[in-house]
Amino acid sequence: MDPDSTVDLMVIGGGSGGVRAARRAAQLGAHVALAEQHLLGGTCVNVGCIPKKLLSNAAHFHEDFVDAAGYGWSVGAATFDWAALIAAKDREIAQLNAIYQDLLEGSGVVLHRGRATLEDARTVRIGSRRVRAAHILVATGGAPVRPPIPGAHLAMVSDDAFHMPALPQRMLVYGAGYIAVEFASIFNGLGTRTSMVYRGARLLKEFDADLGAHLAAAMSARGVHLIPSTTITRIVPLAAAEDGPGPLRVEFDSGAAAEVDGVLLATGRLPNVRDLGLERCGVALSPAGAIQVDANFQSSVATIHAVGDVTARVLLTPVALAEGEAVAERLFGGTGRGVNTTLVPTAVFSHPAVGTVGWSESAARAAGRRVRVYRSVFTPLRHTLARRTEKTLMKLVVEEETDRVLGLHMVGPDAGEIVQGFAVALNCGATKAQFDATLAIHPTVAEEFVTMRIWKAP
Repeated sequence: MDPDSTVDLMVIGGGSGGVRAARRAAQLGAHVALAEQHLLGGTCVNVGCIPKKLLSNAAHFHEDFVDAAGYGWSVGAATFDWAALIAAKDREIAQLNAIYQDLLEGSGVVLHRGRATLEDARTVRIGSRRVRAAHILVATGGAPVRPPIPGAHLAMVSDDAFHMPALPQRMLVYGAGYIAVEFASIFNGLGTRTSMVYRGARLLKEFDADLGAHLAAAMSARGVHLIPSTTITRIVPLAAAEDGPGPLRVEFDSGAAAEVDGVLLATGRLPNVRDLGLERCGVALSPAGAIQVDANFQSSVATIHAVGDVTARVLLTPVALAEGEAVAERLFGGTGRGVNTTLVPTAVFSHPAVGTVGWSESAARAAGRRVRVYRSVFTPLRHTLARRTEKTLMKLVVEEETDRVLGLHMVGPDAGEIVQGFAVALNCGATKAQFDATLAIHPTVAEEFVTMRIWKAP
């Protein structure tokens, strides 16, 4: 059967990486089509970065109301409406979905609504339609995983949390990564009694160790109940409520148990590769199901490429965007520009926030680098009149031989905003001497990064 259409590039997945690749390829003169079975924008726009940051913003107002009294404001009794927040969030996401569609169509990309599968290395089927392509880009992202726990079907994953009909009074978050700490902070900030259970000894184990330790102390002080080195063994339903699911009993390997109104499983994500037809085409996958690609994002099949979370390399929206653009420019612009992921800045929108770029202290030492570590813990000026005891942590990892700043880490207000700017400096190879020679903006939190002079011995 002849294909319904022939294109230069067929993109499967309308998330960040796929949309960027499609638009850039079209701008370079390629005939491009894109297939998406759900909402445009992928995880980030619909069930990730954007709605999560909106919920995080909402959760901050509680402490702002409390702190305002220290600055002379009299704030009356505050109430919170979960349904109103979700409705406002949904309106914003719908607007972004429409913007993504306008961007694609305005670029000349043909949009196919439906699930796409690979028939062979050059042919994609969407429903009853078949598209022949010189190149295929898989950008189907990832999805949260439910661990094999009896009763796990009674719990939520992160996708579900954005559509809860009501805010639970008692929530247990299972996990210690960035998704877990962000949602625990959101629930706690919105007034839910929140617990975190995690199998390891500390939060954010992939980050610099000081960040996880400092964040744990701060979250605990804010009222989040932390239960480390613990595994959930079973989730059991209790009596059902009239207006929906009832409370749950969560049992732990310690023999203890907790009764809660909701459980959020935040123990990891896996690539969306199921039933895409990749195996039929001979595309090599990792043991975890990720598409294996080379430095040019080409799979083991020359015509099939992949970017973003489906490759399970760096699970960040800006990385997927850069990868998608790089693929388009290599295929249709004649450039071989790669994507440098050695110094990728990252923010965790926990309460307080985390920002980081570059090497952790332990990773630098493990790689044989001799480093000086500068570390400062202090009370931000904003907290003083509010009588808030929470401290901010700022840390630099500096290579002794070159004086180059290898890593910059922070836990505190606006960490993401502050670290973004310093990430430019690290990508330019800034040295500690150049940090020291930079005049500070006073009084700010960020100035601490250019005024730290005392370092700790290894």
